[in-house]
Amino acid sequence: MPQNNDSSMSKDHYWGSQKVIPVVVIKNVEDAVPLARALISAGINRIEITLRTSAALDAIYRINCEVPEAMVGAGTILNVENAKQALKAGAKFLVTPGSTAELLNFLKDSNVPFLPGCATVSEAMRLRDLDICSAKFFPAEESGGISFLKAISSVLQSTSFCPTGGINKSNYKSYLELPNVDCVGGSWISPTSLIEAGKWDEITRLASDI
Repeated sequence: MPQNNDSSMSKDHYWGSQKVIPVVVIKNVEDAVPLARALISAGINRIEITLRTSAALDAIYRINCEVPEAMVGAGTILNVENAKQALKAGAKFLVTPGSTAELLNFLKDSNVPFLPGCATVSEAMRLRDLDICSAKFFPAEESGGISFLKAISSVLQSTSFCPTGGINKSNYKSYLELPNVDCVGGSWISPTSLIEAGKWDEITRLASDI
C-alpha cells in the first residue's frame, strides 16, 4: 500500500474500485454493526467512522470484531492522541480534516494508510514536500469545489484528492470525472437520520445506487 515511501492513500493501492467512501457519524454503538452489514450488502466495505461522538471508538472496535470483511477507518483525527486511540480501536486507515507537523510525522510512521486534509495549494505543496501525494480536500464545496480542483490539476499533477464536505448524490459523479480525484467522501449514503431510525434496508439501497 505505500506510495513514494509513505502510506497516504490512492485508488491504485488502497481504495480499489470503491469510489465513494461513506463518512459516518455513530451516536449509538449498537448501530455500528448493523450499519456496517448494510453497507457490505451493497458492496461498500471501506467505511469512515468520524470521531465526533463518544460512541465512535467503540463503534470501530465492534465493527472490527463482528464484521471482519469491513475495512473500517477513523475520520476527524485532530491530533496524535486521536490517532493512537483510533489505532487501538482497530482503525485500518486514518483521515484528518487538516494537518500539523506532529500529526503528519506520526501518520507517516504509523504504517497505516492515511489521508491528511488540505484546502489550499500551499497546504498541498507542503504535503508533497513530505512525499505525501494523496490528500483529503476539505471542506470541498466551501473551498472552491470542482472549479478549484480543475484549476490546480495541471499545476499539482502528482497530487490526487478525496473531496469531502458538501459532496452529495447530485454532484459526486462530477467530482469523480476530474483527473486528480481518486474518490469522494460523503454522508448521504448513510445519513444519521436513517442510522438512528434503524433503516438498514434504505441505507443498503442508497449505497447500491452509487
